[in-house]
This record gives sequence, C-alpha cells and structure tokens, in this order.
Amino acid sequence: MDMTRQVICRSRRSRALWAWAAVGAAVAVLAAVGAVRSGVGSDFGLAWAFTSAVALLAAFMCAYVAVARVDADAEGLSVRTPLRRRRVLWRDVADIGVYVHEGRHGETYRSTVVLLRGGRRVRLPLPHDGGGRDRAGFLATVDALRALHRRHGAPEAADHVPVVSYATAGRGSALAAGTCALLLAAAVTAAWFVPDAEAGREAWRAAVPCAAGEFGDCVSVEDAVVEEVDEGSSRSGGALHLGDTWGRVTVSHEAAGHFSAGQRVELTVWRGQVKEIAREGYVWRDHTPGGGDVAAVAIVLALGAGLPGGVVVQRRRARGLPADDLIPSPYPLWIALGGTAVWLLPLGYLHPLDAFGSPGTAAWAAGGVAVTAALSAWAWRASRVRTPGAVAADAPEGGPVFLAARFLEHTDYNPHHFGTHVFLGVGGPAVTPHHGPGMFAAKRIPVERLTVTAVRRARGGDPVPSGWHVAELDDAGRPVRLAAAPDDLVRIVRALERAGG
Repeated sequence: MDMTRQVICRSRRSRALWAWAAVGAAVAVLAAVGAVRSGVGSDFGLAWAFTSAVALLAAFMCAYVAVARVDADAEGLSVRTPLRRRRVLWRDVADIGVYVHEGRHGETYRSTVVLLRGGRRVRLPLPHDGGGRDRAGFLATVDALRALHRRHGAPEAADHVPVVSYATAGRGSALAAGTCALLLAAAVTAAWFVPDAEAGREAWRAAVPCAAGEFGDCVSVEDAVVEEVDEGSSRSGGALHLGDTWGRVTVSHEAAGHFSAGQRVELTVWRGQVKEIAREGYVWRDHTPGGGDVAAVAIVLALGAGLPGGVVVQRRRARGLPADDLIPSPYPLWIALGGTAVWLLPLGYLHPLDAFGSPGTAAWAAGGVAVTAALSAWAWRASRVRTPGAVAADAPEGGPVFLAARFLEHTDYNPHHFGTHVFLGVGGPAVTPHHGPGMFAAKRIPVERLTVTAVRRARGGDPVPSGWHVAELDDAGRPVRLAAAPDDLVRIVRALERAGG
C-alpha cells in the first residue's frame, strides 16, 4: 500500500471468510433439503428451515466482509460491497471521521464515516475496529485517508478527527423516530378500547344470576373437577385443567397452589368465561380490566413515546451543528415526562372517562396541566443548544467558589487527570480533586503561562458531559483543554485572564 498516492482497505482474512461462506452456504442447502423432506409445516421442518435461514445469513455476512473494499486515490473514494458500488469525489467530502458505538457488553466498536458537504454521511465498510482488537492499525489507516483528503480536497476540520457517536449531532434519528411513532400508535389503539373496557367491567359488576336455561350476560354457577394442576412459575403463571367442558383456565402461580387434582370446585361463569373458581376456604377471581386499566396502559405508552421523542427533538434542535458536536442531553425533557406521569396516571386510572366530570377532577387536571407546562418550559430551556458566545454576557462574577471543571490533559497542575474542580478565590485559580471546603491537595494553575485561544462546544472525542463547553488554552506552546458547564467555564476563563494580566 502506497500511503502517498493510494490507500487500499480490504479484509486481511478474505480466504478464511470465503471458506466460512462456503460452509454456511452448504449448511443452508442441506438444511433446506431437510426442511423439504420433513415437511415445512412440521416441527422438524420448521427447525430445519430456521437453521437454513441462519446459515444463509451467516454465509452472506462472511461474503460481504470478504468482498468489501475501499480504494482512495487522487480523485476520491471507491466503495465496493456485494450490494453496490459507489464513487465519492474529494470535492464532495467535507471530512473523514470515526463512527463510534457501544456493544452489548460495553465494548467499543469504531468504523470510518465520510461526512459529505450538505450534512449527509456515508459509513464505510472498511477500515473498522472491532472491539479494540486492532486500534492502532485502524487509526493509522484513518490518518492515511485524511492525509490523502487534505492533499486533494478541502477538509472542514483539518485540526482534529471528527468523532460521531450516539451523543453527537451527526447521528441519525430514524430509529428513535420510528420507535416513537410505534409507541404513539399503540397508545392511540389502547385509548380506543377504553370505553369498551369500562363498559365490559360495569356489565360484569351489574350481572345477575341466570334463570333456568338462561345463558349470556347473566351469571351461572357450575360444578367441575380439577383434573390437573399446572403451578407454572411466578412469571408465567399457572393453570387448572377442568375437563373437556371448560378446558384449561389460566390462573396465577399463587392461586394454582391452592388447588389439587381430583378436587371438586364451583365455577362462576359469565359470557362463557370462568370468572371465579371456588373451593372450601378459598376463591380465585379473574381480574376484569376496566377502562382505568386500559387508560393507564395508553398513558404509559404515550409517555414512553416521549423518551425516543426527546432524542428526536434534541437532534432537530441541533441541526446546523458540526457532525461531531455533542448535543444537549434529553434528560430534562424526560424529567418533564416523569412529572406528568405523577398526576396523569392516577387521574387516568381512577377517572378514565370523566376527567372533567366533577369540580374535583377538573381542578386535578387543570393543576396537572399547569405543572406539566412549567416543567416543559424549564426542560426546554435546560436542554437548549448553547453556543459559547451566547453565555459570555450573563455569566456571574464572584468567588471564592469551587466549580466542577476538568483539564483534559495531564499537566504538572493536573497530574494523571486528578482534578475534578477549579477553585476561584484568594491565592489564584487552583485545581482540586474535590468540591471543597478547604484547599487539601490543591495545585495552583500557572496563569502566567496560559493563553486562551478559543472556547467551543464539546465534541465527540472530548470525554466530558454533553452540555459542557471546552476552552482551548496555550500552555507555553502546549495545547491544553479545559472543560466545564458553559456559565462556569466563562467564569473560570475570566478569572484566568484577570490573574494572568
């Protein structure tokens, strides 16, 4: 590979991958034959069909990785996969960065992302780093691609490698939007059945005993014998087998333990369903969901839709930011949802159809709406996208005070990144590993050799909370980063500038 003229990325294990692809294809064919011989509708046929599908998918994935290839030359990038081929010219590329996502067990996976002019992005199949197994080789290849881009293109962020993750503006929101839409649809569907559920529960409460030979909306009492008891588990519940007439009746795990095989029981039947099973000294009653139960489910689904909805809102508000800028967390919006749940769930459960039917419930609803409005206004302000220039004018002065802040580089006044706070007060700014009081283990910041060069929003590669800002400092020729909440950072920067003269 000639790093000065061309970069070629392809799998180093292509032979092994092709071999595994062939094995997977062979297993898929044999399993398909087994499914046909056993009958696709039978249990064995379904097992064979599932095995064939899994083997075919594994074979395709192996072939995909074996064929995938990325070539970079003086004109641009060429991407080849089994599904498509694509050519991206350098003049259309804004930058080349790293796409980071977390695995199920906390491992970090990195791949390469091409940021196009206009905001779109393209994830490359190669190079990638699977869980840190070849981190050095991955970063070296990314640097080679960026060097080629600098030589033949015009990168927008030549001073740093953009890092796109779940917390940055460049991450898509299609999954969150789809989840929100599904939960809202489920909430609307559940709300549609609230009147029917309430009517059914009232009908059960108002049911009267059946006359001789009468069935339907009335309540009848029948005798039966428990043929078999399935206690199951506390999670799955249990069941009673009551013969051919009533079949299997699902009960709770605890209730199943109160019955035994051969025991005679008395059944209360309504609309063809067993509502009660009684023996001497014990009665099991089936729970009849009413409008309140269904309304509570609808409310939970609607508020649950607000969780991915908050992510979508924050990404929409972060439009126009660089792809690697950290966006504010949606936690304040979620807190507003939690506050809404506190008053809306009890109201919906207790008064599913008459929330405004009495002065008391109307006052309850009106007060809850006011609380939600106040929480929403606070959450909207707390989760807004703040630029460094927008907070400089209203940052307070004063001290002494300990402010949560971190120098992101190892320095003589921040050895091994021990500092968690910056003290402003008598004696000059200092780094401390605590929030006070007292100056134990404090180290003075050499303000005379520090110069503030810029203040910016946090990026994907900065190990800081998403709402913080970062000040870039020059420490006698060495670049140093200081991170803190926006208002706190302005106070610290002003203190540094005053102390340094």
